[in-house]
Amino acid sequence: MNHYQNDGLEDVVDDYSDVTDFEHDGPFGEPEPQSNYDDFDSLDSDFEDDFESSKSKTDTSALEARNGKDIQGIPWERLNFTRDKYREMRLRQYKNYQNLSCSREEIEKDCLQVEKGKTFYDFQFNTRLVKPTIVHFQLRNLLWATSKHDVYLVQNYAIMHWSSLLRRGKEVLNVAKQIVPTLKHPGLLSQSLSRVQISTMAGKGNLMVAGGFQGELFCKYINQPGVAFCTKLTTDENAITNAVDIYHNPSGVMRVVAANNDAKVRIFDGEKFACLNCFSFDWSVNNTSASPDGKLLAVLGDSVECLIADAQSGKVTGSLKGHLDYSFASAWHPDGRILATGNQDTTCRLWDIRNLSQSLAVLKGRMGAIRALKFTSNGRFLGMAEAADFVHVFDTESGYVNCQEIDLFGEIAGISFSPDTEALFVGVADRTYGSLLEFNRKRYNQYLDSIW
Repeated sequence: MNHYQNDGLEDVVDDYSDVTDFEHDGPFGEPEPQSNYDDFDSLDSDFEDDFESSKSKTDTSALEARNGKDIQGIPWERLNFTRDKYREMRLRQYKNYQNLSCSREEIEKDCLQVEKGKTFYDFQFNTRLVKPTIVHFQLRNLLWATSKHDVYLVQNYAIMHWSSLLRRGKEVLNVAKQIVPTLKHPGLLSQSLSRVQISTMAGKGNLMVAGGFQGELFCKYINQPGVAFCTKLTTDENAITNAVDIYHNPSGVMRVVAANNDAKVRIFDGEKFACLNCFSFDWSVNNTSASPDGKLLAVLGDSVECLIADAQSGKVTGSLKGHLDYSFASAWHPDGRILATGNQDTTCRLWDIRNLSQSLAVLKGRMGAIRALKFTSNGRFLGMAEAADFVHVFDTESGYVNCQEIDLFGEIAGISFSPDTEALFVGVADRTYGSLLEFNRKRYNQYLDSIW
């Protein structure tokens, strides 16, 4: 993982300053790979309880979208260019960040030819009442849905809860102030933290886990106030907690895993939060995820190779070769046989865990690095988010050749399917048009469903 500040796009709207509610930043100016936390130094909380004043202007419903309103509320009719024209400019001028250079021809030669234009998830709602933020431009797991009505996301120094049913947001944890862990056990290496810049998060059931820019880790039960456990994993100067995951080991016991820039992966007990294992690797670990049976870990980082390791011992059991740059995202198909890895070479590779000699397929992004991957719980769809503007949803039953491309503007903070697969949430980080978008599973027999 790198501390590089991406220059991003040139400002392509410098002659449209007459638009009063249009700011020259985000996708229409310089994308900001790393949030500036100096802006929040004086804030105890970054969320207001009064939503109604801005709700009618900033939110977009499915009905409004069908009637012609932009789903993100961008006022194209007030600008001197069309959406299509700006998309054309954006594709031409966007600069994808690479640690290792590689040619487009080299990238595209093995990519699967997919049929775009499918619609598996319909736009349902967009709100700017919660606005995801990004701490580090390479880390985009900052949003998690625990049900089709409940989404948690990072907004500045807070974790927010958004209810898609009530269409209201609420701050559930503010980490600008001191965090004092509530769980007490003899020998538990827990410590108070403060002003945590949240770099990654994950949720499962009632447990939420998050990592920090200075190597922090904290665990919170959603139905309880405060934080159960928090600590600083390392004192290394460059010690970002890059990824966290929650899984069950083969015995069904919950585990928490954290991947850090200090080239280590740490395993914690999911109840008492004691550190059980610490595995060392040869490079900074940018992402790790556990197989559905809890036996294996995918380990990805500052290397063109991705590794498969035994979750109990940390022993490397397989090496995945094919990517051309560093990797930052992974996801396991629920059947445990397919692993997806996302890379800065703008591709996602699919690996059959039974034969790791070469990738099963290569899925190409439209514009930038693949920074987030998620399978639906039933394995039917794979969601693939680029660093900005594009989210792709692949139908696994078609052999990944049928694809829905969701075309947005802005840095993507994270994606998450609801556990029942009925909803897909997308977080967009942007000063003006930052928002949370909801898409619902398209049904072709809704009339029959309503009868029953």
